[in-house]
Amino acid sequence: MIGFFGDIIFETSDKRIVTFTGFQRDAGSRWSKHDVIGAKPSSEFIGPDLDTISFSVNLNGFNGVKPRIEMDRWLRKERAGEVAPLVIGDSYLGVDKWRISSVSQMWGVVLNRGEVLSGKVDIELEEYIERIGSR
Repeated sequence: MIGFFGDIIFETSDKRIVTFTGFQRDAGSRWSKHDVIGAKPSSEFIGPDLDTISFSVNLNGFNGVKPRIEMDRWLRKERAGEVAPLVIGDSYLGVDKWRISSVSQMWGVVLNRGEVLSGKVDIELEEYIERIGSR
């Protein structure tokens, strides 16, 4: 197992391949600018901002998955506002949990009766802090 987001498991085995590419994590900080008469503004560090993560999941029916079903799992989670931990290897990423901020599906090869043989889903996650004051 490579990792998981909630009940979606990233794995590579002889029966099933569901993994990600283009994994990118962005972090930032929050600053306030205070105006000073006759001088440049003064900057004050407020705290860290919420991290974001983006990645793509390439899905292929020859790799033991049903691409349309896998893509729709992500879409249902996003629409339901689900939050979950994100774990890669044995490390939890972020301070608390993550929410899906967007899902983009690309259907590659579509067979008779609308069965998707291959496709890709692009995922964007944003940190979700459950308790005020969590670090």
